[in-house]
Amino acid sequence: MHTLHLKPREHRRLFKGHLWCFSNELRSVPKDIAAGETVRLYTHENNLVGTGFYNPNSLIAFRLLSRTGDIPDKPFFSNTINRALDLRKKIYPDHDTNAFRLVHGESDGLPGLVIDKFNTAFVLQAYSAGMDRHLPLVADVLRELYNPSSIIVRNESGLRELEGLPLYKNMVHGSEADACQVIHDTGLRYTVNLLEGHKTGFFLDQRNNRRMVRRLAGGAETLDVFTSDGGFGINALFGGATSATMIDISRSALERASENAALNDLSNYSLIEGDAFEVMKQLDSDKKRFDLVILDPPSFTKSRKNLPAALHAYKKLNRLGLRLVKNSGFLATASCSHHVSEDDFLKAIFQASLSEKKHLRLVYKSSQPADHPVLLSMPETQYLKFVCFYVCDL
Repeated sequence: MHTLHLKPREHRRLFKGHLWCFSNELRSVPKDIAAGETVRLYTHENNLVGTGFYNPNSLIAFRLLSRTGDIPDKPFFSNTINRALDLRKKIYPDHDTNAFRLVHGESDGLPGLVIDKFNTAFVLQAYSAGMDRHLPLVADVLRELYNPSSIIVRNESGLRELEGLPLYKNMVHGSEADACQVIHDTGLRYTVNLLEGHKTGFFLDQRNNRRMVRRLAGGAETLDVFTSDGGFGINALFGGATSATMIDISRSALERASENAALNDLSNYSLIEGDAFEVMKQLDSDKKRFDLVILDPPSFTKSRKNLPAALHAYKKLNRLGLRLVKNSGFLATASCSHHVSEDDFLKAIFQASLSEKKHLRLVYKSSQPADHPVLLSMPETQYLKFVCFYVCDL
């Protein structure tokens, strides 16, 4: 096994619990070690930091797996995944939901790996060259531990390009029919297509925030922007909304939203296909107003260098949202951009409220749910911001 050494004093962040080492922190960056190979990392003084994955092509040159020198073999993955499952069993009883994030990358000791469980199916994503190499082994472990109906790899994130990895999706176990699953979450059911839905097939990270929307939705005319599979709009209807208008640029997403509404015997909804910004401008021109507006956009930036443009987009989106909220209505708005801090996100919303002459009262603030745990030693593991405001005219 190859060994690497850090520059002087570059071990301090790692010894405080962080799991990444950047290329400029290494004494040398060998090019003769293959991307994704397992290596041992030592301090400048030759003390063991641990074993992990190395990638000479990435700014994140080393991802720590084990501080005791364990290698990523089948027992290692089996034990680590089982520990992650034990945590989820405590959080989510079977009667509550049959869908959750089983492995949340660094937070579960498997940097660069995501595993989402949907009923009897699993979806894998690898964001590092090392985990990409080990996906067949991970799939073998899942087959042995859980006997799943299907295992699907959804490696389509642009983040993989930062590691020099190709984008693709593939079914590695089961048939295409098994890619369609029915999941349930606190009283609602959803049909998910794990080969075609966004990301891993369904946004599990908004589960708690959808429940909050139910509380605000009683008697409300509701607008759900970037609805995807209809998660927020359907929860609003379930909570007593008089109507739900759901917007998405993807026709297939809207078809799934309609299917999910029917699955739960919910009606009084309409679907609008189109660019969210343009549709919201048209709704404003048509003098449409809503008691509850929900904004759940995709990430507006994948890197810090694009932060100013992302903050401008959040301000623009929330200005449009505030125009469409009735006086004494509610705005629920989210950001899944890791590089946008909570303070910056709230500042963008505040600036939007000033432009629209709206007075905002923060009534709810949340992040990602417990199956997406956060490492205090790694701020990078926290990404979701979700806030609800009571909106009044100034």
